[in-house]
Amino acid sequence: MGAFRESRWFRLVWIVPAILVALFLLVLAARGIRALPAVQSFMRDFPGESKLPEGAPTGFPAWLGWQHFLNSFFILFIIRTGWQVRTTKRPPAYWTRTNTGLLRTKNPPVRIGLHLWLHLSLDTLWILNGVIFFVLIFATGQWVRIVPIHWDIFPNAVSVGIQYASFNWPTENGWVNYNALQTLSYFVITFIAAPLALITGIRMAPGLADRFKRFDRVFPLPVARAIHYPVMLFFAAFIAVHVTLVLVTGALRNLNHMYASRDDYTWWGAGIFAISLIVMAAAWVAVRPAILSSLAGITGSVRR
Repeated sequence: MGAFRESRWFRLVWIVPAILVALFLLVLAARGIRALPAVQSFMRDFPGESKLPEGAPTGFPAWLGWQHFLNSFFILFIIRTGWQVRTTKRPPAYWTRTNTGLLRTKNPPVRIGLHLWLHLSLDTLWILNGVIFFVLIFATGQWVRIVPIHWDIFPNAVSVGIQYASFNWPTENGWVNYNALQTLSYFVITFIAAPLALITGIRMAPGLADRFKRFDRVFPLPVARAIHYPVMLFFAAFIAVHVTLVLVTGALRNLNHMYASRDDYTWWGAGIFAISLIVMAAAWVAVRPAILSSLAGITGSVRR
């Protein structure tokens, strides 16, 4: 019984009900606020959408669907491996980079745990995918859909928040324009959270941390660590809310937007989404020490 009390499962016994009660109170409060005449007038003036500029693109190109899947895939395993690095006292094996060719350095390579090797490898792929994403959104004009350009986006976001919290969903047409809260969320995740994760991750990377010692006064290593972990939690919370709202506010149409590049209620997007889940689940099961050791052995030596 004592072991159960100290386990993480015991915390869920009171954490989960507390969260449910807090959500219930939030819904009651939002409904009460929404019934106020002043708030109703405010929501008529700011229904929840900020106008896009003339010539803004409509719909979602096919490349954005592939970007969405790859980003989801990488982020899922980056969060998993990041958590493993943080909580695992002794990794199953250690990897040391082969010090030859273009990567040859004067100092001997740093030995790192297998979980950290996978974390950094996935980070590299995620960054490459992100570079392609940034190039394409600015080349095609898609950036105007996720970058706030009018100040009215903030009161509109408050209006949308009240609508979501009161369980009276806002009228949406993401194919043409995101609501204000979506725009702000996508802007933060793309232009603030992702760069923060990248910068703090580079600052913490083994082998690089010592080279950046001269930046200790302006960007100490403990500060990077203190930022990196909350950013990971922010990504996890964003994913949970994002997936929930996609499914409860019109799953078929939303999934068609995200995966099939079409604006209808067919099952194409849901089918592609299901396949993507199967791929992620298969990769989740396949990521085992024996397989990771074989992959890591291609670029270095693996020792227990």
